[in-house]
Amino acid sequence: MHRPEIFVFLDFDGVTHPLREVEDFRCLPRIEAVLREFDECRVVITSDWRTLFSLRRLQAHFSEDIRPRVVGTTPFRLPGHNSDFYGLREAEARQWLSEHHAADAPWLAIDDAPGNWPTRARLILTDFKSGFMDDDAERMRTVLRALRADARHGCESTPASLHWGHPSFAPGT
Repeated sequence: MHRPEIFVFLDFDGVTHPLREVEDFRCLPRIEAVLREFDECRVVITSDWRTLFSLRRLQAHFSEDIRPRVVGTTPFRLPGHNSDFYGLREAEARQWLSEHHAADAPWLAIDDAPGNWPTRARLILTDFKSGFMDDDAERMRTVLRALRADARHGCESTPASLHWGHPSFAPGT
């Protein structure tokens, strides 16, 4: 059975490795392990690294089996005012989805900055001091299972089990 694609918008600093430490991608294997459980996931890079490196260079950080599933980078928008920073990454992600004819596709984001993503139910919020850890992997699995079930039933809204205040989704804990 073909499953609809689920897009994972991925930041690097504070996620794949702790912020302001060696950029060694030490947490990426945890993310990749979850991705292997959900073959319908496609990764889109939202990290500022996308402004410095080509997609091919960014893909090189991933394991060989995951590399082909890293399908793009979000567009870069310059905010006009300080208030434009709130939700900027989500706006870029939604623009990417729209440009790729996937505006209604299920998605989640992995980031260490909550202000980037107003749709908190779709955010796996990491601690920038440690990056993506085992508890983040469990939250990611929970969100992906709900998105998978939601897609199977043809729903387009955020599943009730993923709303911000729901006990099964407690970011940052």
